[in-house]
Amino acid sequence: MLVLKHPHGHFDTSGEIAYNTAKRYIPDSEMPSRSVSFRHFILGMLTQQPMSGYDIKRLLQGFGWLVGDASYGSLYPALHGLHQDGLVTVEVQPGLDKPPRKVYSITEEGKAVLAAWVSEPQAANPSLKAFLMRLNLAGNQSEASLLSDLRQRREQVAEHHNALQEEAGALDDQVDLGYRLTLNYAVTLAAAELAWLDHTLDGFSQR
Repeated sequence: MLVLKHPHGHFDTSGEIAYNTAKRYIPDSEMPSRSVSFRHFILGMLTQQPMSGYDIKRLLQGFGWLVGDASYGSLYPALHGLHQDGLVTVEVQPGLDKPPRKVYSITEEGKAVLAAWVSEPQAANPSLKAFLMRLNLAGNQSEASLLSDLRQRREQVAEHHNALQEEAGALDDQVDLGYRLTLNYAVTLAAAELAWLDHTLDGFSQR
């Protein structure tokens, strides 16, 4: 494996450089996707319309580059659990020259569980994935709850953006190109998200 010199003196692998820089933008404790409530995310999608597992999978693929790709191995156990808990119903619809499809609908109890979850404060320093999956449920949130999430995210991103800029400003000409590019990417990404957050919050303030 290629070993590169870290700007602060110790040796690091190229993979570790990218990972350690990313941690400045996404806090270490929140990087795993386990912090995301996949069950509530599914319930939120079902408030839009009844869907089959394939329908849900197709929608998730549209966000795949942001939130990762959910496999059928994780989707169907989640749907089965929601059905067992009485949060969704299942209707088997016969298909013409196709296997029957199971269509899931959210129940009143499911709507109540979702409403209670989205009204809870967001966890401190959520990962980008957790933030985006919750943002996708904004139609189920009160405006006050949504604004709280957006302001919290802005504070978090601004802090990391400042830290990344300080680190970028301290680089010298001896720093490895890969590390420099990765850090520049992280700074640019944080700046773009800050601009979006400011634009979105300004839109709410002008309503």
